[in-house]
Amino acid sequence: MKNSAKRVVVFDRQKLDYEEVEVKTTETIDEVQGKLKKDDEHDKLMSSVLESDKQKIEDGKLILESINEGIGNFTPELMMENLVNNYTLAEQLFGEKIIRRLTNYAPGYVEKNIKIPEFQKEIRNNIEDNVEQLKKDKLLSKEGNITDKGIFLSSLILYTEELDNLVAKGFGDKRKKEPDTYGDREDTIGYKKSRYKDISIRRTIKTAIRRQHRKIVKDDIKIFDRKSKGKISIIYGLDASGSMKGDKLGTAKKAGVALAFKAIQEKNKVGLIVFGSEIKNAVEPCNDFMRILQTLTNIRASMETNIAETIKKSIEMFSNKKETKHLILLTDALPTKGDRPESDTIKAVSIARNEGITISVIGIKLDKDGEKLAKRIVKIGEGRLYKVTDLEKLDKVILEDYYSL
Repeated sequence: MKNSAKRVVVFDRQKLDYEEVEVKTTETIDEVQGKLKKDDEHDKLMSSVLESDKQKIEDGKLILESINEGIGNFTPELMMENLVNNYTLAEQLFGEKIIRRLTNYAPGYVEKNIKIPEFQKEIRNNIEDNVEQLKKDKLLSKEGNITDKGIFLSSLILYTEELDNLVAKGFGDKRKKEPDTYGDREDTIGYKKSRYKDISIRRTIKTAIRRQHRKIVKDDIKIFDRKSKGKISIIYGLDASGSMKGDKLGTAKKAGVALAFKAIQEKNKVGLIVFGSEIKNAVEPCNDFMRILQTLTNIRASMETNIAETIKKSIEMFSNKKETKHLILLTDALPTKGDRPESDTIKAVSIARNEGITISVIGIKLDKDGEKLAKRIVKIGEGRLYKVTDLEKLDKVILEDYYSL
């Protein structure tokens, strides 16, 4: 009998105090933003991933990796030419994971034997067969470009891998909560002037019985202590310059998924700015998780870094509402775009702070000059500086900054 592992979502059933009400009329409500499109092809891909279809998962990982490496087109002839003529350069262009997946051999073994004619023929056939299968599955177009179906599958992989990671690490809600009349129900407290709807009938009766009171007195009454987390709009500014290519970019995307998932789950808004030499893509703060996810999936690395323009763009994107406004800048280098990139950046930070926006910087292996500028940014922006040397901890760092707000 064949067994297959399936991903299961378990809901925590809590005992809730409630009032019985008579429902006289019903009406249709709108679907929540971010709901996956009901498309047959998309549904099949979702089912494959959720049911741990190994082949589909590997295909999704391959496409996601190719995007992170900046590969827009799968051309067997070009890949083979690079592998034979200069393996070291080919590994820099494609990355070890893609070479392994398309050749069906470990990268070290390919490098060692690529000059052997018989081995070249086998490698060529393997690459052609694997690319052809991706085309048959409509993950690549006839020309070898990644299709919308391929993008969707890779976004599912990005989401499920990071969600599994969050569950494994057990990240939770650590933010300080303030008293609020209309906030979330927390524990119960003794009665004080409050709305009658906040009275916990069950806890009140239990208290009276425990005290052996035949009638409920004022001291027996328990009310729900409501807490408000405060509304938060947060923008994730992701450096997609050339130096972020590969694992850095891939891990940064996963960290963005973690931030979006947690913040939107907690009724806050998340936006996204993808920057290089210019603003490549921008999503205003919203509750649409799928929009954020698919934008993250599509990010490719380019050339220079323009932090000043990113900060200016964030000022435009935040609303005028009274709420916490926070920008997280993730970068691995100094700004390099413009005549005076550093002074332009500091000026933009000052303008943002005057607009009520705080700024934190997550620096990936910054050099001394980069760290010096980052410290000035967070000092003026009244945020925090995180120096990351271990990419595996990036999502934890981003959530730590989010929960500090």
